[in-house]
Amino acid sequence: MWVVRIHKNVARALHKYPRSVKDRFDALVKDIVEMGPVRGNWPNYSKLGDRRHHCHLKKGKPAYVAVWVESDMGIQLVEVRYVGTHENAPY
Repeated sequence: MWVVRIHKNVARALHKYPRSVKDRFDALVKDIVEMGPVRGNWPNYSKLGDRRHHCHLKKGKPAYVAVWVESDMGIQLVEVRYVGTHENAPY
């Protein structure tokens, strides 16, 4: 089991997004908690480098993505650092 921490900027921004994006985000968090940060079963999932991951929550225009980072503190911790439109994603 993994612990998922939601960055404060993500928590503040989520209320602005469509319900479908929020629902997909909740499902992603549940998957990460149960199965870990490598989520190859999600659309456009990829590793962005050492311990960084991303996937699409909603395709189309605008596309919404999530970016998360595994902790390097020796515990099973993931922090979701970004959820928002593809154009502003911190790749």
